[in-house]
Amino acid sequence: MSDHLDIDFNVTANSSPGAVLTGGSAPERSRWFAPRSVDDLRERRVRLSNDTSLGTGWAPESPFESFVRHLVDHFSGPNGFASAHPWCGSDVKVMGYWDGQHADIVLCVPQKSRHVASRATYVHNTEAVLAECHRVATLMLPTATANFRLNARDVPDKDELYLTYTGSSIESGDEGVVGRGNRVNGLITPLRPMNLEGANGKNPVYHVGKLYNLVALRLAHRLHEETGGHAEVHLVSTTGQRLDRPWRILVRLTCTDAQADKIQALVAEALDSFPSLTEELVHDGIVLS
Repeated sequence: MSDHLDIDFNVTANSSPGAVLTGGSAPERSRWFAPRSVDDLRERRVRLSNDTSLGTGWAPESPFESFVRHLVDHFSGPNGFASAHPWCGSDVKVMGYWDGQHADIVLCVPQKSRHVASRATYVHNTEAVLAECHRVATLMLPTATANFRLNARDVPDKDELYLTYTGSSIESGDEGVVGRGNRVNGLITPLRPMNLEGANGKNPVYHVGKLYNLVALRLAHRLHEETGGHAEVHLVSTTGQRLDRPWRILVRLTCTDAQADKIQALVAEALDSFPSLTEELVHDGIVLS
């Protein structure tokens, strides 16, 4: 093989792509990820977009969408169902269908093996999960009929069960690091406006995959409150350009008599929020309103 294959290592030592070294001084970008001091951090002077991308938000969400997110949080969060049921794992997933009157939900709720002594115990626990699903549905969807299917891959007679040690499928290598669920509103909504950016794990200072999605979502909620109708917001960035000056801003409203000056004022207010938004994300993370 060595007679037919040449390997050339053309790897730069620059800390940022595109920083061409000419003359006696280094370009500013060459210190982007290897600053010598805080003076090398350009984002302390002006916030620039790290990429050309899209942030999307809409409001309001339907009662069913609120129900689905609540159900996931209720079973996976530390203060919900699991606090009284230590066998309940955190890797909870919910897929729901809603036609306005009937809800059909498939969900996966793992159990932690060290708290499950037998197959009968596992089955008993699944019955407790289903009972809790119906209880929550009665509270949040009181006029709807709801059908639930839990751990659809289970075959209890053959001991094929969603039984894990940690309470997550990550122990088997099934890890979606920045995957389908990382939307800033906590929902995966393919029939709603959405984009391909995930928010988790991204820099809260200049990464548009995090910041534009959150600003668009919050702006959509403000526009919904102002107009009373459905609001949809898309913010498009240009890499290297000012974060608070998107390349394109698209606002769609169902309200036909919205006042343009009020809408523009809300947009401007949202774009002025980036420095304080970064501080919020650093200290509190993404908190849904």
